[in-house]
Amino acid sequence: MKEAERRAEEKLGFYIHFTVYCAVNAMLFFIWFFATKGFPWFLFPLGGWGIGILFHFLSTFVFTRRLILKKLMEKELERLKKERM
Repeated sequence: MKEAERRAEEKLGFYIHFTVYCAVNAMLFFIWFFATKGFPWFLFPLGGWGIGILFHFLSTFVFTRRLILKKLMEKELERLKKERM
């Protein structure tokens, strides 16, 4: 049950982060669009923060803690088996 609660909190954290990312970057775009329309400076925070969003997504949905732990345990078991031979 604790694992399910932890996973749900991780997913919620990502959804909140992504929502804030979209809202802030939409606001920056509209400021650029209505105020300057010069150099598209809003792309810098969009891209930089987007990289952070990508890593947050990967750590939440792709490279989960359980998956990494499982791979580490398998690797350690293989190492121990080789030592005993």
